[in-house]
Amino acid sequence: METLANLESFVRSAESGSFSAAARRLALTPAAVSRNVAMLERNLKVRLFHRSTRKLTLTEAGEAFLSAIGGNLESLQNAIASVSADDGQPAGVLKISLPPTIGMSHILPLLPDFLQRYPRIKPEWHFENRAVDLIAEGYDAAIGGGFELAPGMVARTLAPAHIIAVASPAYLARRTAPVDPSGLIELDGIVMRSLKSGRIRTWNMRDAQGDQVAALMRETLVVNDPAALRESVQLGLGVAMLAVPDVLAGLESGELVRVLPRWWADAGAISLYYASRDLLPSKTRVFIDFVIEAFKREDYARRFAGSLG
Repeated sequence: METLANLESFVRSAESGSFSAAARRLALTPAAVSRNVAMLERNLKVRLFHRSTRKLTLTEAGEAFLSAIGGNLESLQNAIASVSADDGQPAGVLKISLPPTIGMSHILPLLPDFLQRYPRIKPEWHFENRAVDLIAEGYDAAIGGGFELAPGMVARTLAPAHIIAVASPAYLARRTAPVDPSGLIELDGIVMRSLKSGRIRTWNMRDAQGDQVAALMRETLVVNDPAALRESVQLGLGVAMLAVPDVLAGLESGELVRVLPRWWADAGAISLYYASRDLLPSKTRVFIDFVIEAFKREDYARRFAGSLG
């Protein structure tokens, strides 16, 4: 009977195409993963991988073996995870990816209550402005938008991702506010350069009647981070297009003002991403349920909607 460690090392190496990526997911060294796979090959008396300096490729036997055990391995892992704690409490490292602004403003404050409820879970939260590969990088879940849904992934919508124009009261007090998005060109624009494309992000804004107008802005200041965009607006340097959750606290306190209250841009949805399994690990399942419950309790779906402004 093969050990679970050998089987896990084989499956994760096959999924990611390298021992190093598999090692990151399994919290092992690449050498340990390679030894586990070599032991499995020796025991089965068959080569499972073609090895090169750049990538692992499954042999025909490896393809057949992966197809035969893949789903069974997931079920076995989940069964072990569900009963591994003596008191039945969810336990283990919970690796989550979060966008820095919404993560720090709206998700991180939930952590004390979450840990009080589930003290055996150890959070490992990564705040990053990118769409991670949950499977290859070993994340249990991610919150954000614009992720490619790879096979075996699901997205649970939490709230709309609406973009609105904001400025400081002091900045607007000295200027005439525009009546529609075309008037933004007359103001000092604080714009963001996309980390992915390297281009300045532009938006088409819409209103409740369905009219759409391009929000063209003068590039007075260019930054590459949403937090820097928000800080520049708070300093009174101009007008910027920002996601509602990133500026919600400032709008509610009066520190920021919505420039075009009837207009917004639609950037899709803020979603919770995780692997689709019949039996999720309990640590992941309770995190999903906790976040969904918190978003409902805080009424974020309504409060994040620029269309209701």
